[in-house]
Amino acid sequence: MTKLTILDLDTAPELSKPLLEASLKANGRIPGLHGVLANSPELLEAYQTLHKLFVASSFDNEELTVVWQTINVEHECHYCVPAHTGIANMMKVDPALSEALRNEEPMPTEKLQVLHDTTLAIVRERGYLTDEQVATFFAAGYEQRQLLEIILGLSQKVISNYVNHIAETPVDKVFEKYQWSKKA
Repeated sequence: MTKLTILDLDTAPELSKPLLEASLKANGRIPGLHGVLANSPELLEAYQTLHKLFVASSFDNEELTVVWQTINVEHECHYCVPAHTGIANMMKVDPALSEALRNEEPMPTEKLQVLHDTTLAIVRERGYLTDEQVATFFAAGYEQRQLLEIILGLSQKVISNYVNHIAETPVDKVFEKYQWSKKA
């Protein structure tokens, strides 16, 4: 397979340069994923916008992590699982939650388990949830807004997970200590 090119501020198209500068300012570096996305300024902008919107959603840091990592693990993203493990640490999420997600183990609370199960069902069933699944989600204390916000997070993760599969994006040095592969 031919890997996609990871661009930087010198090699990116003009329309991607301000977006990469924003990545550099926000992260202190340009993540490899952003360098690949820079090949399409529109896709890089879409990814950054979806990220910003999802982080601003009604989910707290643990819930954001559950949605992101549930999708990353299900999609077997070699890049995003380590990256979001590091991001969860920066967000002060309990490392036990990250390990449970990475290893496909039960969540520490029933509410987070329902969020995980609902996210997984949306991914696996391509948005077709049963009435019982929706009722369970609402009974756990979530509302329509959060059900829709899972789809927002999924939209962001489809971009990153699929691009990383095609590009075989190397894990950023800062996240190498969190390397991951799906259990057999």
